Amino acid sequence: MEELLAQFLIEGRELIQQASEDLLAMDGAGVDHARLDSAFRAVHTLKGSVGLFDLAPMGRALHAAEDLLDVLRRDGTGLAGFLDPLLACLSACEEWLDALEREGGLPPGAAEQASRIEAALRHSLPSGEVAKAKEDGADWAAPLIAEEEGAIAAAQAAGQTVLALRYSPAEDCFFLGDDPLAILRQVPELLALRVSPREPWPPAAEFAPFSCNLRFEALTTAPAEEVRRILRFMPDQISLAPVPVATAGLVEGSGEQAARFLRVDTGRVDHLLSVIGEMMVAKNALAALVERVAGLDRELGRALGERRQELDRLTGEAHRAIIGLRMVPLSQTFRRFPRLMREASSELGKPLVFDIQGEEVLADKAVADGLFQPLLHLLRNALDHGIEPVARRAAAGKPGAGRIRLEAARRGDLIVVTVTDDGAGIDPKAMREAAVRRGLLTAEAAQALDDTAAMELIFTPGFSTAARVTALSGRGVGMDAVRTAVEAMGGRVSLSSQLGQGTVARLSLPRAAVITTVITVMVRGEEFGVPIEGIAETLRLPRGAIEPIGGGEAFVLREKTVPLLRLDRLLGHEASAEPAGEMARLLVVTAGAQQVGIEVDAVTGRADVLLRPLSGLLTGVPGLQGTALQGDGRVLLVLDMAELLA
Repeated sequence: MEELLAQFLIEGRELIQQASEDLLAMDGAGVDHARLDSAFRAVHTLKGSVGLFDLAPMGRALHAAEDLLDVLRRDGTGLAGFLDPLLACLSACEEWLDALEREGGLPPGAAEQASRIEAALRHSLPSGEVAKAKEDGADWAAPLIAEEEGAIAAAQAAGQTVLALRYSPAEDCFFLGDDPLAILRQVPELLALRVSPREPWPPAAEFAPFSCNLRFEALTTAPAEEVRRILRFMPDQISLAPVPVATAGLVEGSGEQAARFLRVDTGRVDHLLSVIGEMMVAKNALAALVERVAGLDRELGRALGERRQELDRLTGEAHRAIIGLRMVPLSQTFRRFPRLMREASSELGKPLVFDIQGEEVLADKAVADGLFQPLLHLLRNALDHGIEPVARRAAAGKPGAGRIRLEAARRGDLIVVTVTDDGAGIDPKAMREAAVRRGLLTAEAAQALDDTAAMELIFTPGFSTAARVTALSGRGVGMDAVRTAVEAMGGRVSLSSQLGQGTVARLSLPRAAVITTVITVMVRGEEFGVPIEGIAETLRLPRGAIEPIGGGEAFVLREKTVPLLRLDRLLGHEASAEPAGEMARLLVVTAGAQQVGIEVDAVTGRADVLLRPLSGLLTGVPGLQGTALQGDGRVLLVLDMAELLA
């Protein structure tokens, strides 16, 4: 049952998302029959799956939503006036699934909430009409489906469609010459049959032997058209309900889908990734052995080196394949926001144009899932305290509807996600005043902050410039939680804002744990890794070729002047005496459109390492991109040169 519930939670959220997207796509765009049918099927399937669990309030709300969608499908009317109650139902169902996952059941008050939703949906039915489903059955079929889940799974895994059938013969069917059991025998490919009394049996003294009080419920893999043909003389006595593929999927999967997809616990994938990391460490340790063997036997060393190169290739391919198992499009996270932002916009009375770009970008599933809460907070903040009221926007010459854009892009091994709004922006002066008012800074310390540092105050726990705290958010209320959540994933958060023009929140996160080739260097007796992708070349330069320029140093490389920086100074070490030796060891790295020379004490080698996000005390340390385990068991700190040079 735990496995059934886990699958139900996954597929239930997918069905809610599908219905939400279909409905939102028709908002103000007229009737799209394909979208309307898709939304109806998603709600219908979810309602059928709900019947497997003790979720009666959720089932009632979904039944009402299904009835309304069925009327809209048959009448061809638009969604005007009906969209809000339908979305409210889906939002409640999503909340109930979250509660079911956390607490094992629906939250207190779910029954009352479901009743309100059901009433709103029924009230929305055109002219008070109550939809009559042509194939009513999911409610009564749920217990039968639950009892026969094994047979259903086996049939659907073989590519067969399963149909639930209910036959309620008329009380006087015997006088009409009907034999219900003989009629049912004509239905081919029966998987199961259950017979029960339609009404409780009366006392023996009142028993009427010539009155039929039976009800038949069955499962068959025969086509629905064939079943209707056989039972064509009693259409008012039968109900048919297709068994949703999603329901069978709660057990095994079905048909072609089962052959193509296999759900695997992410813990198993993580274990494989750890094994590959250990293989990388062991492979790197072979480099020293190859050199030692080559010193004794050149031919044997060459052969061993070739085998090591082949091992490099295979471990790299294995790593990429395993990483691919965890990569998912960000659309799985992003597509949840349009409905939530529409609800927030309606609640606040602020018209909104919400754009999403880059949802096809792939990221590790842990990153994609972990992004939801911080992004939700940023988006609600942008709407609640960034976007101005309509009157204020009009006075500022802005369109009445605010605009918020959620965008993702890949930058090398990083995912950059931005939330941009065209609201009032963040006022550095207001930030300083709030810091003083809350006792976080003295007036003198606050005035000493530049505008960038003043905006950074927004990430201080408990900091807020808002005069009130709304039910949605507060720009600054909880922003420390956003930063904490992002840094826990090995990422960073930054803000930029222009008063009166809007704010941009930028989240930079690793796509996944990746294999990176690094150049290892020594600085002040410590070894660091520098990703090779940012290094243009390495060179040894006579110290006499280094010239002082202004307050720094530079050298000429191929007729171009290249500034020189020392890595120990970038890492925060005090200036030392003139470095020893006649030759300087340099890495030439690219910083924007310019090249920069970085002096190190020594270049010690090159290695492929499994780069892991920063964690523990290293979380948020500037200038570090991640860590890696070396062949001798030591931890290598991998530098983020772009940040060190910024």
